[in-house]
Amino acid sequence: MESHHMTAFSLRPAMLALAPLALALQGCATYSDPVAEPTAPVAQPAAPAEPVGPGLWKVADEDTTIYLFGTIHALPETVEWYRGPIGEALAETQELITEIPTGAAQDPAMQQMVMASAVLPADKSLRDLLGESDRATYEAALTALGMPPASFDRFKPWFAAMTLSVLPLVQAGYKAESGVEMKLEELAPANARRGALETLDEQIALFDTLPTDSQTAFLMVSADNIDEIVPMMDRMVDEWLEGDADGLAALLNEGLTDPVLAEALLYARNDRWAEWIDTRMDSPGTVFVAVGAGHLAGAKSVQDYLTARGFTVDRVQ
Repeated sequence: MESHHMTAFSLRPAMLALAPLALALQGCATYSDPVAEPTAPVAQPAAPAEPVGPGLWKVADEDTTIYLFGTIHALPETVEWYRGPIGEALAETQELITEIPTGAAQDPAMQQMVMASAVLPADKSLRDLLGESDRATYEAALTALGMPPASFDRFKPWFAAMTLSVLPLVQAGYKAESGVEMKLEELAPANARRGALETLDEQIALFDTLPTDSQTAFLMVSADNIDEIVPMMDRMVDEWLEGDADGLAALLNEGLTDPVLAEALLYARNDRWAEWIDTRMDSPGTVFVAVGAGHLAGAKSVQDYLTARGFTVDRVQ
C-alpha cells in the first residue's frame, strides 16, 4: 500500500503544475467525435488577413492597456511560439497576470494541502466507488500507463482523474517547464509586477467540491479516452499555433456537455476574470493577462463577457 501512495506522491509536482491543464482536458477529452474536428469554418476569409500564431487580444482606453493571451499549460520542448506581437506586448507590460501564481505547484505547503484534500476517508477505497464495468475500464487505463491497479485506491476520484488526464502527456514529452506560463515568467520584464487570478487551492477546490458522481464521471472520461489524450492534445496545440480560436473552442469546450461542470469550470470563471479586468481598467498601466486558451475561445469566452460589459476587444494577432 505504501508504495502505491508514494507513486501518487512522486507524480504530484507534474500533476499540480498541470492542474489548469486538467481543467482544460475535462472538456477536451469528452469531445466525442475526433474525426470531425475540421468541421465548420476552417479557412473562412472573414477578414482580409487571418492572424497566424497563438491568439492575442487587447482591451484599451486612454491610459490602460490589457492584453489577453491564451496559453497552453504544457508543451513539448520543441514547440516554438514566442514571436511578433506577443513579444512586443510582453516587453512593454508592467504587470504579468496568470491563472495561478507561477511556482505555486512547487510550494511544499501547497502540495501538502492538495494531498490532504485528495485523500479518501480511511474506510473508503476509490475502486469500491466504481461499478464493475467502470472499475474494469479504470484498471485497464492504469495498466496502459504502466501503473498498478491499486495506485489511487486511497484517493478521491478527482485526483485520480487529474492524474490520468495528465500522465499520458508527461509520458509523451509534454512538460510544464516548457509550458507558456513558464516562458512568460522568464521573458517578462524583471520589474513587472506578478499576480494571479486564482490560487492553486481555489483551482483544486473546483474539483474537490464536485459531487462524487461528477468526480467519478470525470474519472471515467479520462479512463475511457486514455489512448486519445495525447492525439487530442497534439491537435489542440496545432489549432493554438495556427491562432484558430474557433477550432480550439471546438476541441476544448464543446465536450463540456454537463451544464453544471461547464458553469463551474469555464463560464463562471470567465465571468469573474472579466470582472477583474473591468476593475483593473480603472487604473493606468499595461497588463498582460495569460489564461488557458479555452477561456478565450468559443461562446461565453472572457471576451464575450467583456463585450457584455461594454468593452471593445480587438484581436492583435
